[in-house]
Amino acid sequence: MRVTTMIADGIADVRLTRGDKMNAIDPAMFDALIDAIETLRASPARCVILSGEGRAFCAGLDMASMATGAAGLDLTTRTHGIANRVQQVAWGWRTLSMPVIAAVHGLALGGGLQIMAGADVRIAAPDTRFAILEAKWGLVADMAGFALWRDVRGDVLRELAFTAREFDAVEAQAAGFVTRLSDDPLAAAQALARSIAERSPDAVRAARRLANLADDADAATILTAESAEQIALLGSANQVEAVRAGMERRAPNFAD
Repeated sequence: MRVTTMIADGIADVRLTRGDKMNAIDPAMFDALIDAIETLRASPARCVILSGEGRAFCAGLDMASMATGAAGLDLTTRTHGIANRVQQVAWGWRTLSMPVIAAVHGLALGGGLQIMAGADVRIAAPDTRFAILEAKWGLVADMAGFALWRDVRGDVLRELAFTAREFDAVEAQAAGFVTRLSDDPLAAAQALARSIAERSPDAVRAARRLANLADDADAATILTAESAEQIALLGSANQVEAVRAGMERRAPNFAD
């Protein structure tokens, strides 16, 4: 088994479980990640935590196992909407209805850095090491990285993509790869997930749709979408419950 998914109290815990290989991505890992994303698409989870077991979040492609299978990869066919199969393991997290938090430690190299980028929030341990490693192998990052790194400083992104230089967590945060640092990123992700899961799932999903739209759309499209989302929320059962719970100083009881 390459990936496990457990859902409890509205939070999905998705873990890369190839710890003996630092969660390096082999063909089976591609399948397992795509399966996990599809499982979550049909789940009632309100938030997702994505992490890796063992010494690393993900060390990138398992070059030994991919060497024989890479020639058979179809990079042309859009198998998942706008993404191909390789891109879906990173891009797919952005297509879910609920927020995704990545808890990162050890290594996030190459494909691992791109999978991490699919999360809405990325929390990393201070000693994590990162790299856009593809240039080392005469390749380019093609697992949706450039589509997901739009909030990364452009000049820094270019330098790192041209050189495959390794960088630390402080630089990763300053450039925009990482949201914040934590000595215990998994515990920090769990605390954040609980906070998100306590809010109206309707409002959280609406905010996520707007945030995704804002990556590409013009101002007029975003303004119209804001209004449409708000109209749908106003007076809805969960919005009324949020107001009542706030007025009555109690925990809300939201419907999924």
